[in-house]
Amino acid sequence: MSRTSSRKASAASLPATTAELPDEQRVALKLWVTLARAYAAIAREAQDDVRADSLSIGEFAVLELLFHKGPTLLGEIQKGILVSSGGITYLVDKLVQKGVVERRGSPNDRRARYAALTRDGERLMRRIFPRHARRITRAMRALSPAQQREVTQLLKVLGLGASSPMGGESG
Repeated sequence: MSRTSSRKASAASLPATTAELPDEQRVALKLWVTLARAYAAIAREAQDDVRADSLSIGEFAVLELLFHKGPTLLGEIQKGILVSSGGITYLVDKLVQKGVVERRGSPNDRRARYAALTRDGERLMRRIFPRHARRITRAMRALSPAQQREVTQLLKVLGLGASSPMGGESG
């Protein structure tokens, strides 16, 4: 059998539609699409909220982390908001230019750099964070607080499972 006809035979044996997939795969795909749509809808709310203050969602994430944790090493911010090291440098640079974040050296390690809110940054977050929290709360209102806690726990299990060595296994 030639390579082309072998590929055609293999393709012919694959399910042509989602309905032909095994139940486990159909359910997993439906969850993925539902999760992606829910995330997109809530992310739009968050983005629209922070855009009102001329911030990107990444800039707001840095500000929010600093607001709640105080001065933080750049590497820790990177881990906390899940961006690349170049991305965190870019975001902090933009926030420094806006006058809401400052860089500080570490008294113990000359190589370590902290980011911290300036007074203007602190004032900004005290003004906008409560509004942001209310908007996200409104976006989540389709679920009761108990349901939100349950979904949070389930999503933690899902995320940990997907990131484990066996989570990404195909077959």
